[in-house]
Order: sequence, then structure tokens, then C-alpha cells
Amino acid sequence: MPKFNQNLQKVTYVKHWSENLFSFRINRPKSFKFRSGEFVMIGLPSQNNKPILRAYSIASPSWSEELEFYSIIVKNGPLTSELKNIQIHDEIILMPKSTGTLVLDALKPGKRLFLFSSGTGFAPFASLIKEPETYEKYNKVIVTHTCRTVKELNYSKSIINECSSDELIKDFILNKLITFHSTTREDYENTGRITDLISNESIFKRLNIKKISSDDKFMFCGSMGLNNDLKSILIKLNFKEGANNNPADFVLEKAFVG
Repeated sequence: MPKFNQNLQKVTYVKHWSENLFSFRINRPKSFKFRSGEFVMIGLPSQNNKPILRAYSIASPSWSEELEFYSIIVKNGPLTSELKNIQIHDEIILMPKSTGTLVLDALKPGKRLFLFSSGTGFAPFASLIKEPETYEKYNKVIVTHTCRTVKELNYSKSIINECSSDELIKDFILNKLITFHSTTREDYENTGRITDLISNESIFKRLNIKKISSDDKFMFCGSMGLNNDLKSILIKLNFKEGANNNPADFVLEKAFVG
């Protein structure tokens, strides 16, 4: 454990959104740099064993003074079964290097940016929709969040409301940020998997926007199944997957929390 002592940061905020979803913030070291959309390895101190670390997307934008994370509670999960009990002033291990593919640099220029997410996959987009550069690069930013129940949408709704009142970014998002929420197991104004809503074009009709075109770019973050399905849809439409060293039309996150 001693080698992790220099990586400990205090918890400053905790909120439980449902029985199995919570968010928390920690102090941000002055030396910690990251790009909006990246993830970092975090964990809990352990007295006897090597700490368990997991990849968590940073839900804060690159300019934030704190680092926010959004987590699901995995039943019997080695980390989250303990992480769910954290309180203000507790300590979290924050590793010093961030990385990830859900960054603006991995995409070519375009007119619209679609951010498709499910569950806790909204976290990197909480960062990106608070990033002024996102709106400097795109005329429209369409962020979607799909969960099983209405209650599970509360975190993303809260973040979007924050954007509208944040003095730093509210002028950037004006007439540019478009949001869409849907559920898969509970009745709601929009119901169904996002892949189905794209395929049957109902999302475009509901938002009163044009269908996907060659000017669009995409990011998506969710379960492996969702990511693979979205990737298949875009490849069939002749879009290319991008990377930090080879920008293209879409990127997806490949790190998962357990």
C-alpha cells in the first residue's frame, strides 16, 4: 500500500441516485491533467492486500477543480461493493495517468456530434457536454441516454440541467445541445433500445432533426453488446472507426467497470 499513498485523494461529495447508482467527487491534484471524455484508474486503500483498481470515466470537464465519477453497484463486485459505502473525507486512490478513446481529437471535423450512452456510460459525455471545445467544433451536439427505468435517468437529467445554469458554458450550449432520454423496461415518453430507435428513425422524428448523414460524427459508451450493435450500424453506413492517432467518424469506449 505505501506506494499508493501519494495517489490518495479526499472524497468531497457523494450522492446515491437509486439503489444501485451513485456519483461522487474527489479533490483534483494540481498535477492531474486530462482531456474531457477520458477515464482513469481508481480504487480504495487496502491495509492487507494489493488495492483493486478499476477504470472509471471522468464525468467532470477538463477545466473542473474536482473530479466526478458515476458508478453502478455490482452485486459482489470486488470494488463497487465497498465503494458504495464511501463518505465525505474518505480517501480514494487516483492513479496519475488518464487515457481513453472518447476524446474530440479522435474524430474528424463534422457538423453534428452524436453521443449515444446507456447506464453509467453517460459519464464521459457528462464531461464532454460541459466542454466549450465540443461546441466550438460542432454546430449541434445530440446526447442520448438509455436506461432500464425512469429513475435511472436522473443523473444525466441533473447534469444537463447544470449545463443550462452554469455561467461558464450556458452560452456555448445555447441552441446547440439536444438531449434525448429513453427507457427499456418502464413506460416513458421514449421507450426502446437506442439501436432500434435509430433503425426505425423514431429518434430523428421525435427530435425533429435530419437523419444520419456523412457530416455526422459519433461517440458511444455502454454495454459491450450496445457498443457492438452501434458499431455495426455505423459500419454499414460506411463510417470509419477512429483513434487518437487516426481520427475518423466514430469512437467507442472499451474500458468497463466491475
